[in-house]
Amino acid sequence: MATISLCMIVKNEEMHIARCLDSVAELVDEIIIVDTGSTDRTVEIVSEYTSEVYFFTWNDNFSEARNYSFSKASMDYCMWMDADDVLEECEKEKFIRLKRSLSYDTDIVMMKYNTSFDEAGKPSFSYFRERWIKNSTQYRWIGAVHEVIPPNGQVIYSDIAISHKKDGVKDPERNIKIYRKIISEGKHLEPRQQYYYGRELYYHKQYREAVDVLEQFMLSEEGWVENKIEACSICAKCYFHMGQKESALLVLLRSMSFDLPRAELCCEIGKYFLEHGNYHNAIYWYETALNTPRNEYSGGFMLPDCYDYIPLLQLCVCYDKLGDRQKAKEYNERAGVCKPYSQAYLYNKHYFESL
Repeated sequence: MATISLCMIVKNEEMHIARCLDSVAELVDEIIIVDTGSTDRTVEIVSEYTSEVYFFTWNDNFSEARNYSFSKASMDYCMWMDADDVLEECEKEKFIRLKRSLSYDTDIVMMKYNTSFDEAGKPSFSYFRERWIKNSTQYRWIGAVHEVIPPNGQVIYSDIAISHKKDGVKDPERNIKIYRKIISEGKHLEPRQQYYYGRELYYHKQYREAVDVLEQFMLSEEGWVENKIEACSICAKCYFHMGQKESALLVLLRSMSFDLPRAELCCEIGKYFLEHGNYHNAIYWYETALNTPRNEYSGGFMLPDCYDYIPLLQLCVCYDKLGDRQKAKEYNERAGVCKPYSQAYLYNKHYFESL
């Protein structure tokens, strides 16, 4: 049976860390905690779970801190979690089964990362991350922020999911400060970091600068296709905020120069036409989203609702605007099959019943 070292870097996580460790402590074989400067009860709390508590002087580099935590591991595989992550009860049996059955020639196990949830608590945003990594110096984190272990060797995809249960707001300036520090030191951002820097600029409402950075990223011959497609979406949001709606549409359509249409982008294009009263064009794009196959293993960010619930709900709106109430009602009922608890579906249902 494979053995697992849980390796975590933490700082001032007294509100969350016990919840995280309670969810997984009994399933792993070793817990490594690296504290990067807590001033609350974090160290006291984690010491109740493990004696393997180490200290790392924070230097604005997540990879170096994570690599330090991995260097202390003694089991077959290193597993990382953040303090506000949780392994839900329904995932624990799958976790145990995988430990028992995992072939030792496996280098990396990818697991789903659920980071956003709908009104019923079901995942509405998820993507795969490297979660168990063979304990070897061959596998180390790179990137000062939005760090990653480049996948190579024998990689398998598991149906186990880790849930990111973010509660409260951490330092919103942290990531963008790290990027600007890197740039001020005259260092070059490699393509993946350019992409994430552009995202940070967008989050900070610096739309023009975000577009400039992301355009440079998209023009590069390097860079991951999924990131370039997502960059089109972020640029479109920036253009919308700047009042340049046609530019937003053009960059959304540009995403298809990188690969086949993604349902997420199709829904955004459909929304553009819906808001402009061009319902027939909107229908085309929402139908395209509805017929786009899911590829959960692409590694890109995925909004599951864009493959069924959202286009169904928006097709309901489009056909209602066109006066085809029967077809509109049918699409709403199909949306209700996806999410019978949805307030939008229930509102539409009451609307059609009242006609």
